[in-house]
Amino acid sequence: MSILLLGNLDAKTTDEEIGAFLVKYGFPEYTSIEHMEGDGTRPAVRLTFDTLDNDTLDKLRGRIHDMFWKSHKITALVMRERFS
Repeated sequence: MSILLLGNLDAKTTDEEIGAFLVKYGFPEYTSIEHMEGDGTRPAVRLTFDTLDNDTLDKLRGRIHDMFWKSHKITALVMRERFS
């Protein structure tokens, strides 16, 4: 299981649009999505992928990190366990 944090999304972006965007750039379908709480200026989602390990997800992450999508420069970060 791996977790991807996507940040600085357009607030009006739907879960379906996020899924289609990721599949377009070679990601598998995500297992779950969680919208992160915040002040609303830089919306983020936490995506779980049961079929990927962290190293594979990190390679895919490079395809979309710092990309402009829907007039926003999105960020992508693989969440890793701090202590293994």
